[in-house]
Amino acid sequence: MTETAAPLARPHLPAPRAVLELLKPITWFAPMWAFMCGVVSSGAPFSQKWPLALAGAVLAGPMICATSQAVNDWFDRHVDAINEPNRPIPSGRIPGRWGLWIAIIWTIASLAFAATLGLWVLVAASLGIVLAWAYSAPPFRLKQSGWWGPLAVAFSYEGLTWFTGAAVVTQALPNPQILWLAGLYAAGAHGIMTLNDFKAVEGDRQLGLKSLPVVMGVDNAARLACLVMAMPQAIVIGLLISWGLMIYAAGVLIALLAQFALMRRLLSDPLKHTPWYNATGTSLYVLGMLISAIGVGSILGGAS
Repeated sequence: MTETAAPLARPHLPAPRAVLELLKPITWFAPMWAFMCGVVSSGAPFSQKWPLALAGAVLAGPMICATSQAVNDWFDRHVDAINEPNRPIPSGRIPGRWGLWIAIIWTIASLAFAATLGLWVLVAASLGIVLAWAYSAPPFRLKQSGWWGPLAVAFSYEGLTWFTGAAVVTQALPNPQILWLAGLYAAGAHGIMTLNDFKAVEGDRQLGLKSLPVVMGVDNAARLACLVMAMPQAIVIGLLISWGLMIYAAGVLIALLAQFALMRRLLSDPLKHTPWYNATGTSLYVLGMLISAIGVGSILGGAS
């Protein structure tokens, strides 16, 4: 009897495929894109800095963003057991407390890796990790607020990663122009995060989560999201003009005008058209990020 009981007592380790699913590679694109915008905006010759840029991209996506996904899934495991029981933790493919251990291990590994890339990178990475835990873990659970939750994600995914991209290749505090772009596009991303909440309106309402679509209603939240996305881009256009970057300002303006046209359809039925807008309007938003980054990089590279 002891021989048959022994195998059952062995610890059940999660399969690598389940761990990868927990870390959600599909979510890594947004911070890695913002990171590369930071690299481009620095004006540093990429041919000389590509090892650092590659290392920073790994930090932004497969490490810090992946950490945030593991943290979120661990602290949402009870809710997921009801709404999405096939996820790695509620399904048992990530057994026991392995979800928590993976989140802790990825946190430590991310900070250790960030420390090798310079002081400012470590500062940004540390703040990103703090926000990742504060977003999902009690007592803060920022995700329960339709204001603070999207702000934390937008600031981490867009602002901090843009900052990190510039800091990792220059090994210095980024220029004011870069900080303006990182901050403004992070602010606008709050609207994108609000649109992401539309897919879970009914679930959020039942669970008492105060997302903006729940608190304000879907139509009002959609109007606010559009305004929040558009205003920072308009300011970016003004800044680009003031910096003498007329061609790049025109590029961002064209992207913004196209977004206005797409927003009209979005606002006609936000619940129906949000996935479509995320594939079209949001793509134009991130295209504007790259255009402005190239513009600022052209003057900072020339100045150096």
